[in-house]
Amino acid sequence: MRVAVTGAYGLVGSWLCAALLDRGDDVAVLRHAGADDGAALVVAGTEGRCDVVTGDVGDRRAVGRLLDGADLVFHLAGRSIVADALADPVATYETNVRGTWTVLDAARAGAPAVVVASSYRVYGTAARRPWREDDPLLGTSPYDASKRAAEVLAQSAHATDGLRVAWTRFANVYGGGDRSTRLVPDAVTAVLDGRPPVVRSDGSPERDLLHVDDAVAAYLAIGAALLEGRGAGEAYNAGSGRPVRVLDVVEAVCRAAGSTLRPQVLGAPADGLDRQAVDASKLHALAGWSPRTGLDEGLRRTVAWYREHGWQRHAAA
Repeated sequence: MRVAVTGAYGLVGSWLCAALLDRGDDVAVLRHAGADDGAALVVAGTEGRCDVVTGDVGDRRAVGRLLDGADLVFHLAGRSIVADALADPVATYETNVRGTWTVLDAARAGAPAVVVASSYRVYGTAARRPWREDDPLLGTSPYDASKRAAEVLAQSAHATDGLRVAWTRFANVYGGGDRSTRLVPDAVTAVLDGRPPVVRSDGSPERDLLHVDDAVAAYLAIGAALLEGRGAGEAYNAGSGRPVRVLDVVEAVCRAAGSTLRPQVLGAPADGLDRQAVDASKLHALAGWSPRTGLDEGLRRTVAWYREHGWQRHAAA
């Protein structure tokens, strides 16, 4: 197949493109002006195997070129750091909302299937944990709102145009090549630098962590189902469903790196979502997907990636 990927320079996009190429697909990626040359897509040599289209996800002509002849589209582009969205909501809406309607509009010209990346953050303060796809969407921050809006656009494209589109609400994805300041890459880069990793809360908040290999497998499963005429017009969670304490995660990073360092716990208050977890049984029913990578193994792979590819050059700024 020919597969188009936006957000290919992000964590999941980098690994998804590699998996698509390895199975024999032709892959087209969208490279915007601010694309990160330290991204796993570049560092691992994957970019050179792709058809690179230059342009922004909000540029209809560029996106049209990207999707030309595509059998399947993975729309992963977006501003994904919640704090950045709070600081600059308009830029977040431009990318996450305008970018989504631009991709969907281009897909109407003939792309058979589209998978749109949303986020577990759309659940907001929904009481039940783990969250299920039929739980209320109560996320209200600028980032949450941008993802809720993207889902509405995808739902509209399916209902009014018959587009085979589904959207994903994945847990916290981690793995080699993440250049953000999220929990896992922040801890890994600190430990490999010989510094005690910092836990900004008291360590008690819990996070549902999903290794990037399992996230990629979930995307491939959803894409395959759409091409078979199944699962369109729906949201799908992917995660372990088993949240882990932040302190336990950071201690596991130290073990994975073979370090005797101990986390520095600052004891600051949690941010309101103290326990995050998603129920992935709907995706399992659709495509037989379940996570296969345990946390310890996933962290070992993550640490190994940073060591192999030069964590100092590719650590988060």
